[in-house]
Amino acid sequence: MKRTIRKVAVLGSGVMGSRIAAHFAGVGLQVLLLDIAPASLNEQEQQKGLSLDHPAVKNRIVNDALTAAVKSNPSPVYTQDVVKRITTGNFSDNMKDIATCDWIIEVVVERLDIKQKVIDQVEQYRNPGTLITSNTSGIPIHMMTEGRSDDFKKHFCGTHFFNPPRYLRLLEIIPTPYTDPAVVDFLMHYGDLMLGKTTVLAKDTPAFIANRVGVFSIMAIFDLVDKMKLTIDEVDALTGPVIGRPKSATFRTADVVGIDTLVKVAKGVADNCPGDEARDKFNIPQWLQKMVDNNWLGDKTGQGFFKKTKGSGGEKEILTLDLNTMEYGPRNKPKFASIEAAKPVEDLPSRIKMLHNAADRAGEFYRQFHFNLFSYISHRIPEISDEVYRLDDAMKAGFGWEIGAFETWDLLGVARTAQAMEAAGFTNAPWVKEMLDNGATSFYKVEAGKRLYYDISTKSYKPLPGGESFIILNNHSDKTVWKNSACTVYDIGDDVFALEWRTKMNSIGSEVLEGLNKAIGLSEEKARGLVIANDGANFSAGANVGMIFMYAIEQEYEELDFAIRMFQNSMMRVRYSSVPVVIAPHGLTLGGGCEMNLHADRICAAAETYIGLVELGVGLIPGGGGTKEFVLRAADDMHPDEPETITLKNRFFNIATAKVATSAFEGYELGILRKGQDEVVMNQGRRIAEAKKSVVEIADQGYITPEQRKDIKVLGQSALGALYAGINGMWRANYATDHDALVARKLAYVMCGGDLSEPTMVSEQYLLDLEREAFLSLCGERKTLERIQSVLKSGKPLRN
Repeated sequence: MKRTIRKVAVLGSGVMGSRIAAHFAGVGLQVLLLDIAPASLNEQEQQKGLSLDHPAVKNRIVNDALTAAVKSNPSPVYTQDVVKRITTGNFSDNMKDIATCDWIIEVVVERLDIKQKVIDQVEQYRNPGTLITSNTSGIPIHMMTEGRSDDFKKHFCGTHFFNPPRYLRLLEIIPTPYTDPAVVDFLMHYGDLMLGKTTVLAKDTPAFIANRVGVFSIMAIFDLVDKMKLTIDEVDALTGPVIGRPKSATFRTADVVGIDTLVKVAKGVADNCPGDEARDKFNIPQWLQKMVDNNWLGDKTGQGFFKKTKGSGGEKEILTLDLNTMEYGPRNKPKFASIEAAKPVEDLPSRIKMLHNAADRAGEFYRQFHFNLFSYISHRIPEISDEVYRLDDAMKAGFGWEIGAFETWDLLGVARTAQAMEAAGFTNAPWVKEMLDNGATSFYKVEAGKRLYYDISTKSYKPLPGGESFIILNNHSDKTVWKNSACTVYDIGDDVFALEWRTKMNSIGSEVLEGLNKAIGLSEEKARGLVIANDGANFSAGANVGMIFMYAIEQEYEELDFAIRMFQNSMMRVRYSSVPVVIAPHGLTLGGGCEMNLHADRICAAAETYIGLVELGVGLIPGGGGTKEFVLRAADDMHPDEPETITLKNRFFNIATAKVATSAFEGYELGILRKGQDEVVMNQGRRIAEAKKSVVEIADQGYITPEQRKDIKVLGQSALGALYAGINGMWRANYATDHDALVARKLAYVMCGGDLSEPTMVSEQYLLDLEREAFLSLCGERKTLERIQSVLKSGKPLRN
């Protein structure tokens, strides 16, 4: 049957329930969020003389939970408007309303008896055929089907969202023996396409996939802490971004998740997995149990492995727990020779290999950790999953690993590492040896642009599901059209080329601009169009400010002028190419990265795209066509029935306050994405494929190169005075420093078209020249150079 989801009921408004509701509302669905009614009045309700039957009292728990969620940081909503799609209520009065919903998600407390009571009510009111799922991280899913109707069993399964559900992309789908396969297929596809999730099919085993492997990896590290006498600070230095893991590394992650939650999952595996060969690794260390006994549970109790305090001067200070003395002390920055040597290595696979093979204490830690992990995951197939890629997908999407466990084993060499593991006393599952004996030397390989995985059941390689929906540019390395040291142009099929660059933070310098122009030229000559994208952590942090600083400090203003002209001309080349150029941004898309997007024929942005013009933060204005483009769009948006300065003011303050969209949806509100032209792709992994489709679609419609604009209305003095007044007001109120005000005035001058006596029609080139002149003049300001230097040294903006 064809199934459409228009309205979702979320039962339970706790930390997970309220945020799941917010995410569903964010993708455009109507949401009914319910929770229990209070058993007693609070002090405020008593003072008002309210009764327990009063609607405000009955819905207090759910309304307070939703309000707290929306105010939380990071925000669970793409824009504040989405909250309007959420209707709140309570189980007593509103459970009947679930009859209007297409999908009911139970998210109450992790106790089977309470979940059963809620499901009893669901059975009374849900319509036959309605999806019903339980969000749980550990309760066996099949136990919730006992005593249920056949229709309920057929349409029921587990859905394990990870917190926070907007940001962590994993969604585990856990069917029972009774679940209709069509329901599983629907949820797998819907979660991927509409919710933006990496949907992973999991078996109904304790902790499912991600928590089983993730908690094992943490417990194995705890074991190494004792064996190698490592400190908390040392372990977090070893297990963070240096090996492609989140900044929270190991111990900070435990504090965020909750140490009681970690212990609960570990004990759950130890108690319910008697056949787990590494069961002893889940035993709770004495120091960890003492922390639980002391109620040192992490962020939720104010202290865990770390504790925030105030120093003698009132400044914030973070202390680290000494596991030997169980006392807190100042954090220490560990020094490992191998890590210091590896930090400059940009390529993560190369860095991991370098660290794994290092001769120092860090190298020994990595070898021991990898051997533990590889042994464990080999034995979990087929217990928790039949396919290796599901384990990797779960760890990347749920725990933020950049490279999965089997992928890491591949890059270290499967056979060589397996031999080293056996020599060190670690065992692998028999299927690994069988795979190697059969001549298969890796868990993954790429053929003809398609990524294949080794399938244990058939002893052969199969294509990863998704095919053309998930384009990974590096998989097309055998179809490289052109490259330099920073960029690669690929042929990604259907006569479409793609440009990718890999620099630090994907900054844009001369080599990237060379690659951009070459990619457009090659596309004009040999292809239907060009996709610009990359598979890095972020699309781009902007122009190479190090190069700008170097030219400015040496007073090489002619070189600087040439560099800015080259940047502007490259952006205009994006706009006025003879073939369509579509850009697929994600993550940080700042400054020059944003300017590139502003000039594309279409943007296919991942929902989690943080895009904006941030140059004011380093004492500059957008100099790569960004200022010009905002003026152009403001002119196009002017309406005869409102003051002409309104749209210009809005765009001016977006730049002047260095405002960054906190999602692609907010990018529409800031005027960066264009409604009806640019699109948001919920699943980040699909954005490149969607961009390719857009190139083909635009080309097939008969693409015509647009004419350069010479009809841009600028307002001159009539708007300049108003903007200067606004800047002066912010300066007087101490919202802006002297230098902020100077930079903002130069921005205002450009955006008004200069000191013109009356509104005038100007060309794009006229505005680009004004923009470049203002940019150059600011590069000669000492305070601008101080700001740039601060960002280069510490990564933090300076207010001077």
